[in-house]
Amino acid sequence: MRGVFVDASESLAVIFERLQKPDDPRVRIHRDPDVTPDQLPKVLDGAEIAIVDHTALPIDVAKNCAGLKHVVFLGTGARSYMNPEALAELGIAVHLIKGYGDTAVAEAAIALMWASARGIAEMDREMRAGNWLRDDGMQLTGKTLGLIGFGGIAAEVARIALGSGMRVIAWNRSPKQHPKVEFVDLDELLTESDVVSIHLLLNDETRGLISRACIEAMKPGVILVNTARGAIVDEQAMIDALKSGQIRHAGLDVFNIEPLPADHPLTKLPNVTLSAHSAFRTPEASENLMQAAWEHCRRIVKG
Repeated sequence: MRGVFVDASESLAVIFERLQKPDDPRVRIHRDPDVTPDQLPKVLDGAEIAIVDHTALPIDVAKNCAGLKHVVFLGTGARSYMNPEALAELGIAVHLIKGYGDTAVAEAAIALMWASARGIAEMDREMRAGNWLRDDGMQLTGKTLGLIGFGGIAAEVARIALGSGMRVIAWNRSPKQHPKVEFVDLDELLTESDVVSIHLLLNDETRGLISRACIEAMKPGVILVNTARGAIVDEQAMIDALKSGQIRHAGLDVFNIEPLPADHPLTKLPNVTLSAHSAFRTPEASENLMQAAWEHCRRIVKG
């Protein structure tokens, strides 16, 4: 059984090669992170396993990938790039990797929260332009952080936030318990939180969950952090709330369109801090990710 890492960046390729064992299945590394979907049939060349970082796999393309039986997606957000149920109908199983970057993403969410609270990115931009911008920030000690969704990443965010003196509340679609975290309904979270941080997988139930009504229900002057998926939030409603001041500042790592176009409305707003879907990018997380990818390949070959 053959595999192809179809869109490997050089940094991931190096780790993947280093972790290979002598008796591992044959996996060819295609060192090109900018593969387009229509190139996939040629890149795979009949391989049964595709390791995918961020390349879309539409159904019409998958039908032309002769021999493909397994997709090892590097993360949990496969639905942003493919339809797992439709692929399953073609006999192609999609395998996800969970937990590899919980701490990395949590630290990024906390960084976006603090940067948003103090307007760091805006001051940096203004100072580089020769303007000495000074404004009052939000002191976060004693404030309430609301976590929408509570898995491994949110648990790490809670750990860090609690250690910094914040009150942490959370809403999850299924019942959860966690030390020092108060679980509430979504309406209460929206009205109580000084900071709202999103930690949900994207699926049919969560797409657009943070609607215009939800945003209007948030405490005026709230900070919104999203390191999950852009499509969970009504983007236009968020932009309107940023313009009106309902949202004081947004710290965003994920977007409806990626890469974010240079002329996108979010790039024009001063009260937004942007990062390039990189919350999970640390050497430690990459090591965990590549190790998990190999484990999937080994398990698949063993049947």
